[in-house]
Amino acid sequence: MLDRFKQWLKASPAPVVEQPVESARPSMTISLGSLALAKTRPASTKADPMKRPAEEVYAPYQYAPGVVPAEMAMDHSGPLGGSQLTNWAQSALFHEGQGFFGFPYLSELLQRAEYRHAATIWAEHAVRKWIKITGGSADQRAKVEAEFDRLDVRTVTEEWCFLDQGYGRGQIFLDFGDADKPAELITPLRLTKTKVNQRRPLQALKVVEPVWAAPGVYETSNPLKQSFYKPSEWIVYGKRVHHSRMLTMTSRPLSDMLKPAYAFAGLSLVQMMKPYVDNWLRTRQAVSDMVNSYSILNLKTDMSSTMAGGDCSEVFKRVELANDGRDNRGMWVTDKDTEELVNIAVPLSGLHELQRQAHEQLASVARIPLSIYIQVSPTGLNANSEGEARNFYADVHSLQEKNMRPGLCVILKAVQLSLFGELIDGMDFEFLPLWEMDDKDKAEMRKVDAEADVAYTTAGIVDPEEVRTRLSNDENSLYHGVDLTDPPPGFGNEGTDEDPKDGGAPDAQDT
Repeated sequence: MLDRFKQWLKASPAPVVEQPVESARPSMTISLGSLALAKTRPASTKADPMKRPAEEVYAPYQYAPGVVPAEMAMDHSGPLGGSQLTNWAQSALFHEGQGFFGFPYLSELLQRAEYRHAATIWAEHAVRKWIKITGGSADQRAKVEAEFDRLDVRTVTEEWCFLDQGYGRGQIFLDFGDADKPAELITPLRLTKTKVNQRRPLQALKVVEPVWAAPGVYETSNPLKQSFYKPSEWIVYGKRVHHSRMLTMTSRPLSDMLKPAYAFAGLSLVQMMKPYVDNWLRTRQAVSDMVNSYSILNLKTDMSSTMAGGDCSEVFKRVELANDGRDNRGMWVTDKDTEELVNIAVPLSGLHELQRQAHEQLASVARIPLSIYIQVSPTGLNANSEGEARNFYADVHSLQEKNMRPGLCVILKAVQLSLFGELIDGMDFEFLPLWEMDDKDKAEMRKVDAEADVAYTTAGIVDPEEVRTRLSNDENSLYHGVDLTDPPPGFGNEGTDEDPKDGGAPDAQDT
């Protein structure tokens, strides 16, 4: 019975049921992972990919089943514990300095002269000439400058810039006496006369190292918002502080995807220099080792008994005795027929060039001229580092205007409200230029200006009094601040024998 049933199944194949063909009209779906509108591809029987319909060619990309679009922030907890981006950064930590080193390790690296000199040079030059307060009356400017001295703004700004260069982030806390008031620290700082005045002035400025401050709340869901990947508050050792009270400088900002892994710090100069410093240290040590042992002595002797397994103690004793007493005043005695002493020396020519090139690479990545970074003057015919210095000063000025000015403007406004209870109309500041001409260039420029003034005055283009006014107001002029109330010497009495001082009486010498 069972055999006949099997034969009946083989003779009766199951009918083929055709699947209904889906409509070619695209249907609209919404991906919850990316919140992006997508279209499913229409069914197409054409094999030629160049003859697909336009709806299929221009349809948004459809992810394969089970593939989740990558999130922009990538700062959520991953399968390894902690941030996925942090895990990636740790794996590439020492690969050409492309992973975040961490603030403790950066602190250790800043103990090396190569790193510290570079960060210090940028910070020192940023405040070397400092600023000049403009606008307002002379008395108001003097009070503001005195308050800047009391707050030690110049030193605080230098340390602020040093932290930015060394760690990638520098911060200044504006202290209005609220350091121990959590409810006040979390509120935005409003520079108005009702919030900042003589009764509640700016008391101090405190530089906060980045190891003590971590980003608090920040927007990660909408790239169109101004607050996207910008912390609205900072957690300073457990205290929530509004971002407006923390002046933050990151002169080398990173992309949004890397900001969480770097604790919202920028790329530090130390991390950029590390591969070059490692090369320099290795080259320096190699050159030192080469100089220390650039020559060796080779004794050619009969080693047949030693190589055959005999006792070689006598040979070792002889070599050891020679090494212990090796000196330029020493002597090595060899057998005339069976031994020969050869001095093998490695040529040292070119080592200084290799070492110099490795040293110059440090200055190139730090964007600091050699004459400033390692105090080496250029050599050669008509060698001059003036152009390199001017380029470096231009870079420092860019740093001042782009990264230092916003914070200093906040400090200036807070000082004005603290002193006067209001903002002085037109009061501002300007960075003094770092480049200065020498005395010879200044003398030549004054000579050219004087010749131009004489030519314009003789031609009647300008009045002599206008030239006097310009010379009196020019701070670089030799006649800055000269009294303009009296007429110029000899003005209006040419060709007369009268002395204007005694009312026209004849001079005693004339009589």
